[in-house]
Amino acid sequence: MSLDIFASSTGPVLVIAPHPDDEILGAGGTIAKLCKAGREVHVCVVTSGRPPLFSPEQTQRVREETTAAHKGLGVKQTHWLGLPAAELTEVPTRELNGTLGKLVAELAPSALLIPHVGDIHIDHQLVHLAAMVSARPHQEAFPPMILAYETLSETNWNTPGATAPFIPNVFVDITDTLEDKLTAFAMFGSQDRGAPHERSVPSLRALATLRGATVHRHAAEAFILIRHVGG
Repeated sequence: MSLDIFASSTGPVLVIAPHPDDEILGAGGTIAKLCKAGREVHVCVVTSGRPPLFSPEQTQRVREETTAAHKGLGVKQTHWLGLPAAELTEVPTRELNGTLGKLVAELAPSALLIPHVGDIHIDHQLVHLAAMVSARPHQEAFPPMILAYETLSETNWNTPGATAPFIPNVFVDITDTLEDKLTAFAMFGSQDRGAPHERSVPSLRALATLRGATVHRHAAEAFILIRHVGG
């Protein structure tokens, strides 16, 4: 499929990731495709590891892996908000909303790609809600399009029937950029768990194949269109 859904405007695209590598798992192929088409893509990583949960060495390694992966995909800039990973419940809602909202206002993106509200990780849920706050349409300027992506081992591990299901209605053909996505994820040696774990290159390839077959393509990434305001 083409990138027609992104063609209604030419502004930057902002991908919001609760943790480093979420953006690759959910939208790495789309990021690569947008960058190759000349679009300006930014990634916001909301959290960073902090002691005692994460050592400084672990945090530095993940940051280096993220930088390398984003460079390979062609990301314009990575924005680190530095909020505590796995501890967003301890961050005041106003601080999370304000920090993310400030970045969204500064970049004025034409599209937001955000985690799914039904993900099992509470950080993902909170980031989704904060992103929606940042995009409220009563503002003078707001992102006209919002898409939610799926994250293997987060989106599909929650409680069926009790949490919001991921039912995609937008599919981006990543046949030509699947290998870029897989190469980018392979740079996260600290996060790759190896097959059959879902955080592995074979599992990412399998999901892309499945999503592609759904729309008769070799590989695709799936999204939920949350909102699209036309001109």
